[in-house]
Amino acid sequence: MSPLVITLLIVGGIVLLIAIAYINHMVENNRLERARIKADLNDRIRRNTELSETLPGQLMSPQLKHLLCRLQLHFQQGLLKVDKSNSACKARIEELQKLIALGESIPVSNPPQPVLNEAKAKDIRFLLEGLHAQITRGAKEGVVPASEAKHWLKETRHMLTQVHIEFFTNLGQQALQQGQPGQARLAFERGAQYLRKQQDPAPYQAALKTFEAQLAKANAMVLEQTKPSTAEPSELTEGLKNLDDEDEWKKKNIYD
Repeated sequence: MSPLVITLLIVGGIVLLIAIAYINHMVENNRLERARIKADLNDRIRRNTELSETLPGQLMSPQLKHLLCRLQLHFQQGLLKVDKSNSACKARIEELQKLIALGESIPVSNPPQPVLNEAKAKDIRFLLEGLHAQITRGAKEGVVPASEAKHWLKETRHMLTQVHIEFFTNLGQQALQQGQPGQARLAFERGAQYLRKQQDPAPYQAALKTFEAQLAKANAMVLEQTKPSTAEPSELTEGLKNLDDEDEWKKKNIYD
């Protein structure tokens, strides 16, 4: 075998090894990319499903439920492309397609969740922030039309304001029921201030007037509580009365 042939065989072997290494590298990259895409799609599906199922009933509408189902369908279809044997994904796609076909007749079974404390208000605010993020990202990716995304982002801010109105109202009413008008006054004042700070306060004028009326009522109750009672003399009143009686007794002894 000539040196030339040996050289060619060596070069060919090296090229073959490089090609095999490159192919393996490409295969591994593709595998990692598929895994990344699957993880991202599953996360998007989970987030939208959670929003659809856990948003309070007072905030969920058929239109919003329809939007969330459409987002879920889009991501389920993307998942099926990279995981063609996923039977659960296929079943969910069929289910979502049937729900979306109902249009605004889509069922909404989310129960109302009264906003009775700060913890619940924070939980709902976190959900609304998640909704805002999903709509924003969906618009950037072309999943949600820009005009529709703009509408829902505005609605999300409105829903957050509704949550604050309900929270401050319930907080104030609870304080009144517990005989704490000072705490109620603080809650109603915070509610009124929150509405005054809105970029567009016009839609909330009725709620603002309600807060102002409740604030006036709570103020009156606080004043009533702090007003001295004439029926029950205070220690100072009793002390002054005793001093007057003592002075009267001294005067009587002097003149007698």
